[in-house]
Amino acid sequence: MPEDQYAAARHAAWLGAAGLLTDEVGRVLLVHPTYREDGSWVLPGGVVEHGEHPHATCRREITEELGLDLPLSSVLAVHSFSAHHPDLQPGTHCPGEVRFVFDGGTLTPAQVQAIRLPPEELSEYAFLETRDAVQRLRPVDGQIMLAAYRARLGNTATAHLADGRHILDVPALDRHDVHVRSRPLWDSPLRPGHVPVRQAWAWCFIPDGRVVVVAAPGPRGALPMLPGGTVEATEARFTAAWGPTPGSAWPPGSPPSGQRPSTPPPGAPSPACSPPPPRPPPCWAGAHPEPGRPDLLRTRHTSGGACPPLAPPPSRRFRRRGCG
Repeated sequence: MPEDQYAAARHAAWLGAAGLLTDEVGRVLLVHPTYREDGSWVLPGGVVEHGEHPHATCRREITEELGLDLPLSSVLAVHSFSAHHPDLQPGTHCPGEVRFVFDGGTLTPAQVQAIRLPPEELSEYAFLETRDAVQRLRPVDGQIMLAAYRARLGNTATAHLADGRHILDVPALDRHDVHVRSRPLWDSPLRPGHVPVRQAWAWCFIPDGRVVVVAAPGPRGALPMLPGGTVEATEARFTAAWGPTPGSAWPPGSPPSGQRPSTPPPGAPSPACSPPPPRPPPCWAGAHPEPGRPDLLRTRHTSGGACPPLAPPPSRRFRRRGCG
């Protein structure tokens, strides 16, 4: 086949790039274009120009539309758009589109104040919760936004979609339709001086969506609970109370296991973190130790020499709700 015929036979598609930007409470930034007749909103971005790479397009469009020069950390989603999708405006001669969604990060209050829109292209912008943002986007754009947002939230791999649907295994946050509801800091019960925080726990998820729990030994036996604990007097923030409870681990980039962060008084040197003394593993009555190795399970005993029983299961007649 001659080269010109081969080139004409190749599939052609438009290229687009958009950025996912949020404020400090996790709301998504959308802009309202003046050229859309249906009044829908979009993520900041645009069409890739000739000889331009998608990541360069995203940075250029964010600068042109918002007046901000932002670094891009990762590709959150890649979406392929067919030429006959129902969300296309009538009369649009689109051979297909491939869109990249990049992570533009979290904007500081100063960056939000510095946003400047081109009036001939965009009329307004807004930071919206994910449920509200989906209502202002076209259906397929809302699916792309949610996939990108959840990829950032779950720290998962790049989401690959075709016509708004995942083409690989559906991630857990998408499978369970997880939305993040933001709450202003001034309306939060955790703000300083509002409600004293005594306890702090963490919801930790593994990639398939299950929740991590730990078993703490107690007078009535092993009690399943979330990783966490009591807020100590030296901890200025409630988030510092989460530590390496037996059976849990620090997330990547955190202090090594066995060390608990603390906040020293202003001007005082930072104390060295020291691991707590080793604790023997809990003993669960009813468990079956390996033959010839009963010491693997029966390592904690009461004064009578017997393992404490497990906590009683919930009643089959009266189901208990919640934790504990």
